[in-house]
Amino acid sequence: MTGPLLDVRDLVVRHGRRTAVDRVSFTLAAGETLALNGPSGCGKTSTALAVLQLRRPDAGEVRFEGRELTALPERALRPLRPRMQPVFQDPYGSLSPRHRIRDALAEPLKVQGRWDADGPARVAALLDRVGLDPSCGDRRPHELSGGQCQRAGIARALASEPRLLVLDEPVSSLDPSVRAGVLNLLADLQDDLGLGYLFICHDRAVLRHVADRVLEMRDGRLTAEWRPR
Repeated sequence: MTGPLLDVRDLVVRHGRRTAVDRVSFTLAAGETLALNGPSGCGKTSTALAVLQLRRPDAGEVRFEGRELTALPERALRPLRPRMQPVFQDPYGSLSPRHRIRDALAEPLKVQGRWDADGPARVAALLDRVGLDPSCGDRRPHELSGGQCQRAGIARALASEPRLLVLDEPVSSLDPSVRAGVLNLLADLQDDLGLGYLFICHDRAVLRHVADRVLEMRDGRLTAEWRPR
């Protein structure tokens, strides 16, 4: 693929009469971490949802791997969705409380027709890849710590073999002692897999640790760009 992994042009998202995202444009390369930073309500999450096409934008373009997504019907988007995966702030809310972790990781493989005799081995490899003991696969989310549960959520996202992860405050609910381990995991995964990260975060200390570029947002608009490293 030539060109950026993600190319967002003049994105507009409205909530009723309020413009939550006002002509936002940016690009993201494979292997790069681009962060969105700003106060609550500035449009960060609305931008992320529009990138994932979980909230269709009111105007603008979202190009992923060179393909414009906003005009595609859902049936055409469906095969592309596995390549763009979210990781949410609340690790417990992103996994079904009824399912064991092993089943949660198996589900994307089954939906995509990749579950076969090697399926259990793939699930075990995903647990290992995110630093979870195999016994965690037999537990339900409420039986895991916050850090373990967020690692399981990352493993579930990886099961789809994505190229882009959209991470919405992925460590803000974790204890400081756990946060660094999850951030280091994300860095290792990016190095190994060449993933692009759209990283939403309000903590500048975290941004300095993970981001290649930071875009500041205020009132739905991009106001500045800076490089922490």
